[in-house]
Amino acid sequence: MTKKKKTVGKTDADVILIGAGIMSATLGVLLKQLEPNLSIEIYERLDIAAAESSDAWNNAGTGHSAFCELNYTPEKKDGSIEIKKAVQIAEHFEVSKQFWSYLVSKGLVSDPCNFIRNIPHMSFVWGKKNVEYLKKRYDALTQCDLFSDMQYTEDAELVKSWAPLIMDGRKKGEKIAATKMDLGTDVNFGTLTRDMFNHLKEESNVNLYFNHEIRDLKKNKDGNWIVKVKDLESGDKRKRVAKFVFIGAGGGSLPLLEKSDIPEGKGFGGFPVSGQWLKCTNEEIIKKHHAKVYGKAAVGAPPMSVPHLDTRMINGKQALLFGPYAGFSTKFLKNGSFLDLPKSIKFNNIRPMISAGLHNLDLTKYLIEQVRQSPEDRLEALKEYLPTAELKDWELEYAGQRVQVIKKDEKKGGILEFGTEVVSAADGSIAALLGASPGASTAVSIMLDLLNRCFADDLATDEWQAKIKEMIPTYGKPLAQDPELCRETRTRTSRVLKIENTVVA
Repeated sequence: MTKKKKTVGKTDADVILIGAGIMSATLGVLLKQLEPNLSIEIYERLDIAAAESSDAWNNAGTGHSAFCELNYTPEKKDGSIEIKKAVQIAEHFEVSKQFWSYLVSKGLVSDPCNFIRNIPHMSFVWGKKNVEYLKKRYDALTQCDLFSDMQYTEDAELVKSWAPLIMDGRKKGEKIAATKMDLGTDVNFGTLTRDMFNHLKEESNVNLYFNHEIRDLKKNKDGNWIVKVKDLESGDKRKRVAKFVFIGAGGGSLPLLEKSDIPEGKGFGGFPVSGQWLKCTNEEIIKKHHAKVYGKAAVGAPPMSVPHLDTRMINGKQALLFGPYAGFSTKFLKNGSFLDLPKSIKFNNIRPMISAGLHNLDLTKYLIEQVRQSPEDRLEALKEYLPTAELKDWELEYAGQRVQVIKKDEKKGGILEFGTEVVSAADGSIAALLGASPGASTAVSIMLDLLNRCFADDLATDEWQAKIKEMIPTYGKPLAQDPELCRETRTRTSRVLKIENTVVA
């Protein structure tokens, strides 16, 4: 363990991971590869891994690489396109693919076809202003080698060859445009997460406990953390002591971060956003669509509500979803309590939360409107992407909860952020992950950042550096600035992950 976390006193584990989602799985595997002798305990309040945000029905599943998600490339006031976030996300996804390739090559997870498939990523817009935006976006992104293979067209027939359903029944002469990246993927993060935990369970000194809820955590005088755990089946309670704690409980992270009482966690709040999908039930329609088609979000909509017509592989079967339709619930987890939001309000975060709320009244209004939508309203939104859609071919499916981060801001009092935030103690003994998108797709980069914060001394050693570079060969090298390395890396990971020249069938 890192020098700054050397502690005295008896411990039950070196590391405790709270939550059995993609983040804990990624961190657990990374740590055991870097330090095989570490003892790790993992606690999950549900009866299976990846049942909340990492689950296939609850997660966007896109393999967020910024190829098609227009919210990552906003138009600035001067009309130019900001691509910084898109480039960062694309680089981070390449890091994830390298790590997954390492897991596959070492036999630590199952056949990659079980969790990742090649599926083109498309952006699709209509109307003069939106077409002009998409062309500027294409011109800006293709200056970067990460996006050099992107195709752009305003030709309706070419778009129809890419995704027939979005053109069937559309008005002739309507001004449309689309981009396409054949390198896109569909990722089942639920399957990947469970694969990683199945591997971890076979490792020495690793114990995974389901139906166990963390009730409290407190730092001891000796620098260790006392974690109070309740077995939800037997009702038994016990205390566990660890040198390092990671709170990766999705929407449940904020309440636990508040319980830790670390100064760095003060002032954070959460704004829950729920989601729903329309799921296609007509097999003939499902077979005709082979792409992830993203459009522009409605004015006032949160980024996670960017509409998309989405081909996925779930439990080995092709599915077609449209949405998500946003909503509001005071729950922080899909399986949470309606008291989650009110209980999260504390003296140290009430001002940021009120300020963020006042600055986001349009978002509140939008969410209320979404909640009040009728099936016919949802169908009208779908028809913008699939003009021939009929209500009888679709049914409503509930997605997961996302808790967006609210944090202090000197000027505004509090701001609402639509990303992920790692909050760690100054001594590196505890860390929590807050927020949502792009989340799972960039989990490896997020956890590498956590290692840099909380295991800095270890990470600086020759042993850890060598192992990190074995798992992620481009570690520390920006792919966006090295075209040859980018091509080599993508060729290698596509081969190992079996996503080269493959299509969903």
